[in-house]
Amino acid sequence: MAFRLKLVPDTTHLDFFRHAWATFGASMAMVVASVILVVTMGLNFGIDFRGGTTIRTESTGAVDVGAYRAAIAPLGLGDVSITEVFDPTFAADKHVAMIRIQAQEGAESVTPELIASVETALHGVDETISFPSVESVGPKVSGELIKTAVLAVVGATLAILAYIWLRFEWQFAVGAVVALIHDVTVTVGIFALFQLKFDLTIIAALLTILGYSINDTVVVFDRLRENLVKFKTMPLRDVMNLSVNETLSRTVMTSGTTLIALIALLVLGGDVIRGFVFAMTWGVVVGTYSSVFVAKNVVLFLGVNRDPKKKNDGDAKFFTEKLPDAPVKTPAAQNAAD
Repeated sequence: MAFRLKLVPDTTHLDFFRHAWATFGASMAMVVASVILVVTMGLNFGIDFRGGTTIRTESTGAVDVGAYRAAIAPLGLGDVSITEVFDPTFAADKHVAMIRIQAQEGAESVTPELIASVETALHGVDETISFPSVESVGPKVSGELIKTAVLAVVGATLAILAYIWLRFEWQFAVGAVVALIHDVTVTVGIFALFQLKFDLTIIAALLTILGYSINDTVVVFDRLRENLVKFKTMPLRDVMNLSVNETLSRTVMTSGTTLIALIALLVLGGDVIRGFVFAMTWGVVVGTYSSVFVAKNVVLFLGVNRDPKKKNDGDAKFFTEKLPDAPVKTPAAQNAAD
């Protein structure tokens, strides 16, 4: 007999909407908190969005930030940020630093001669220092990248809205988009809270999170649509609970295996991709949560028109009247009732 790994039983009867007020309220609170963090603390924009030059240094000797700064100061480059990079994967004699130089006024990028002068000054501090990478972005280009990044996220969200609207109903589309906005906003809020570097790779992560989150949401929506036809008299809340329970094993397996790979990259992948992997890891967790506790709550609030001759079936009162806790009905029990 073949061995089958089961993280959850084949049949579950969890009531995911028993504490809907608490889960949906917590989600909205996180969105508001994230917006406040972005407005008050701002984002730690990387070189892609801020403009300037980033020089990565490696040395067998310990990084002396003060000595580096003193060597570069006579060059008159303006705002210079020097940070040491720590990573458990580095060898004992590998010391890495990131030197960020602001965009020079009147210039589209830092000239090669100026970069060479920085390298010469640092060689005077540490003869073993090397410069494995140098990235330069002009202020004009960085401004265009910010606009393009925002348009990419907004465009992807609108395209998903249109897709869900055409495939299901407008209530499903609204629920899916609210969940996506929740995922993106909370992820950006985490980067503002911890002041993690926010660059183009994070935009790529956000777009990937949109795709991952909507995939899980659509799977449950598909099952919900099937069950709405199959169980015509079952209350919408019970049908939604049944649909989530029936797809729970798939959701846990998909998210779990994805997280295993992401956590391995987060620990062993190195500092270069750590920001991207962190955003993806957080996004998978939040996206899985929102597909049930945000998207489905919105659909329950709006109600679904199960009879074209009638208005919505009245389940929208779930958010205006406190309903008693109801157990999830199994298909067999509902068939017997019908």
